Amino acid sequence: MTDSYVNPVYPHTMADPFVLRHDGLYYAYGTAPPSSDGRAFPVLRSADLVHWEPLGHALVAPGGSDFWAPEVAARDGVFYMYYSAQGIGGNDHQLRVATSEHPAGPFLDTGVVLVPDQPFSIDAHPFRDSDGQWYLYYCVDFLELEDDHRVGTGIVVDRLVDMQTLAGEPRVVVRPHQDWHLFLKQRPMYGAVYDWHTVEGPAVQQHDGKYYCFYSGGAWERENYGVSYVVADHPLGPFTRPPQGERALLMSTRPGRLIGPGHNSFTLSPDGSETWIVYHAWQPDMAGRRLCIDRLDWQGDRPVTDGPTWMERPAPSTRER
Repeated sequence: MTDSYVNPVYPHTMADPFVLRHDGLYYAYGTAPPSSDGRAFPVLRSADLVHWEPLGHALVAPGGSDFWAPEVAARDGVFYMYYSAQGIGGNDHQLRVATSEHPAGPFLDTGVVLVPDQPFSIDAHPFRDSDGQWYLYYCVDFLELEDDHRVGTGIVVDRLVDMQTLAGEPRVVVRPHQDWHLFLKQRPMYGAVYDWHTVEGPAVQQHDGKYYCFYSGGAWERENYGVSYVVADHPLGPFTRPPQGERALLMSTRPGRLIGPGHNSFTLSPDGSETWIVYHAWQPDMAGRRLCIDRLDWQGDRPVTDGPTWMERPAPSTRER
């Protein structure tokens, strides 16, 4: 039995962490350097969200490089990994699908490119609604100036016809629209130069009949990176911004402690009574983005957390205490 934890809960690089709960165990996947045999995405296993056992790397790389942000969905005994890779067929980052018969892998690429018409796509997040319909949230680049939107990377959503096929009807969830979403000033992109802004890392939660799409905004390696959200009545939107959206509403840097918290996923405590946010953050030495956890609570229609925390905290509930 574990009574407490201290972030980070795993000592090695584990960026963009996604946690899948399956048969009473947790499997975490993340962005990190490949293994010595060229496999991508370390996979960890835990019974309590605090103690993590490394199981090797999950994906048999199909070529390419820079493998980012894996997320895994289970359906009918098959595990589907959604991820992006650069350099396959000479392309920039494209969303791909791999499958396995076990959550630890090995995952084998299916050859499917989910959005081949996009020059750049990352951060796929599969979401199953209460009626059983699956949706995929993911990120693409926007160069058009509309309303108060900024040029840069934003989030869209599309319906999954099956676990490897999108309907081809993407809808905008959220585009960068605030100063804190700045990734880099005067960034050369697509043959021009832009003040590039970014919102990425979608993760959806349902609460009181609403759909909250959490996102991470800003520059992943800087202190402005943090987590906020938009809200809708349906997984396809339209999504609206909460009040006071000029700052990261859920989680932001704690100077000198944890820097740039974000790109999160959500899971339940072992007893199912609590929701936990799983995310990465830099420690002051900036040696790597480490795996962190904190509890997510609600104050009415507002999600809240004490995170990012660095002090000892009560561990996820197991009912055994």
